[in-house]
Amino acid sequence: MTQPILIRRERLLTDALELASAGVPVLPLRAGKLPFGNCTACRDNACGGRPNMKTAGVCVCPAPCHGWAAATTDTAVLTSRPWATAWREARAVAYHPGGAGLTVVDLDNTDAITWARENLPPTRTVATTRGEHWLYLGAMRGANNVQPGVDIKSTMAYARWLGPGTGTMTDLPDTVRALTAKTRPAPQHGGVTVSVPASADGQCRHRTPAYLERGIAMAEGRITDARSAIHHTVYRVFLAVLSTHGRCGCLTETHVQRLFLAAQAKGESPRHCAIAWANARTALGV
Repeated sequence: MTQPILIRRERLLTDALELASAGVPVLPLRAGKLPFGNCTACRDNACGGRPNMKTAGVCVCPAPCHGWAAATTDTAVLTSRPWATAWREARAVAYHPGGAGLTVVDLDNTDAITWARENLPPTRTVATTRGEHWLYLGAMRGANNVQPGVDIKSTMAYARWLGPGTGTMTDLPDTVRALTAKTRPAPQHGGVTVSVPASADGQCRHRTPAYLERGIAMAEGRITDARSAIHHTVYRVFLAVLSTHGRCGCLTETHVQRLFLAAQAKGESPRHCAIAWANARTALGV
């Protein structure tokens, strides 16, 4: 391996460690700006979950599997032996915007940049190969092609790290949130009443709202990534969410709707979603 390549890859790890120390979850990217593929044990979601979450049934593979969900702020993980191979082959550093409480509006060409300047409030910008990333404070569900040449990257997504950018970062505006809201159908409950459990004292015992947001995003992703046994996966995900968040009173109807929407996108009927939710609650006694 030539000296310039060694220096470049050492710089990637240095950048990753600096970002992680600042609370930004990071992961390595291979050629083609792609995350590293799953190992044999995790292929086709056979491991049953995603890494870096302290919940039952979640994958504990030490390698950088699971794409964006492998992003971490744990410097011990980033420098561990399983990740060392990935860094030797890495071509770039990526980060999970939603995990850092950010949203990236990815503008892929000059027309998209022109549209953003006319329709979105100014914020910090980062130059990309073909366009710009506009960074806002606040996380949301991402979506592709919300406008010609415009993608939204936040939860359940990764963005390439291209430097801190220029300008002052501003709060995520409703105009950006509306870009994905108009592209998503409203989830249906199929005529079945869906209730959300509440704790006896109404107190949420989790550390921050971001912990809940990350858990719901991971649950959505696990359903979305399922390639078989969809019924079983949906039920198991509902069980996992309720076992972690079902007794503290922090779940809302909006969270349930997000899970239902993910399941319906995989072909589940609204009624089956409601029944699976009810069965999971019964099984856990919440």
